[in-house]
Order: sequence, then C-alpha cells, then structure tokens
Amino acid sequence: MADRMIAPDTPELRARWSSFAWAEENAAKAKEIIARYPEGRQRSAVMPLLDLAQRQVGAETGTQGWLPLPVMEFIARELDMPILRVVEVATFYTMYNLVPVGRFHVQVCGTTPCMLRGSDDIMAACKARGMAKGHTTPDGLWTLTEVECMGNCASAPMVQINDANYEDLTAERLDAVLDALAAGEQPKEGTQEPGRHTVEPVGGPTTLREMVDANHDYRGEW
Repeated sequence: MADRMIAPDTPELRARWSSFAWAEENAAKAKEIIARYPEGRQRSAVMPLLDLAQRQVGAETGTQGWLPLPVMEFIARELDMPILRVVEVATFYTMYNLVPVGRFHVQVCGTTPCMLRGSDDIMAACKARGMAKGHTTPDGLWTLTEVECMGNCASAPMVQINDANYEDLTAERLDAVLDALAAGEQPKEGTQEPGRHTVEPVGGPTTLREMVDANHDYRGEW
C-alpha cells in the first residue's frame, strides 16, 4: 500500500498466520527457487519467496494476497536470515502488499504520460464506484492504489489489476473491465483500443510500412 506500513502485530494476526507453511505445490516451487542460487547465496531467493508466499495468502483469502508479519518470519526461517532483512525487502518494493487487500488490487498510474492522457478520469471512475486511495471497499472486492510509472507510456493511461495490465483506457473502458471482473469474467488484457494490438501507432505505422507484412531490406534505399 502507499504508506508502506506493516499491519499491526496483534494477537488476532498471530492466531491466524503463525502456523503458515507452504502448501504442497508451493513447497516444491520454493525448493526449486532456492536451488537456483549458489551454495551460501540462498538468501537471494527472498524476493521470489515473498511473492510465492503472498500468492498463497491470496489463494487462502480469496484476494490478491498480502504479507502478514508471521508469514515474513516464516520466510526468514526458510532462508536463515534476520527478519529485519526480510522486512526491508518487503517494505521497499511495492509489489508486496503489507496490509490486507481486496480480491482485485487496482493500481492506477498517475505519472506524467498517463496524467496527460487522462489518468484523472480513470481515478474519478474508480472513486465513482466507491473506491478510495489506500483503502478496500466494504465488500472486499476492490483496493485502490495510485502508483508511479508502470512502463506503458505509449499506451497511456493504464492500470494494473492484480497481474494484468489494461491500457489505452477511458473511464468507459475501465468500467467495462471492472464490470467483467466483478462478474467473474476475464476481460481482454493489454490495449483496450479497438484495432490496436500492442503499442503500434493507431491507424498503422507511418514509417517502415513495408515491414508490416514481411521482412523488408531497406539498405539499398538509404
């Protein structure tokens, strides 16, 4: 979340998560991940293991997942490293959620290219559905976060929802995406601009047009 504060370490939190252990499938994945690193360098696996743990928490809670402190302590034991070092990683990278989130984590890019292309309208569309930055809706469906550049500047504005990116958005296109997710459907990922496949110019290329259908050697023409 935006404030990067760890959820309070309460008796209720301990009661729920102190017994965290890998599910059978994830135990095998964790072993495979740790084996990628040379002997003595197993602590380098902290990032993928935190991601794996967050996903397991998400599967158990029906949300995108987050990292309770007892779960981070479990990772520390797995890698024989101080819990402080695990917390340092988890609090630095915004890919890790430090407090509970909803079923869908809506991350709206507000950096300059997205802002110039209408990210304010995207944020307003989220708020019109009852979302508030840094909070989860009462029904547990949506968590809203404003983030910095997510690398889709050529197809701005964009949002990331859980693991999926949705680009070339308008308020109406975002509403269609959110409606589909709420209905249990999987909307098309990537650009929402009709006729556009990735980030090629709308209407087709204006240069190197001969490359559209086949490889073309321009060397003799330059």
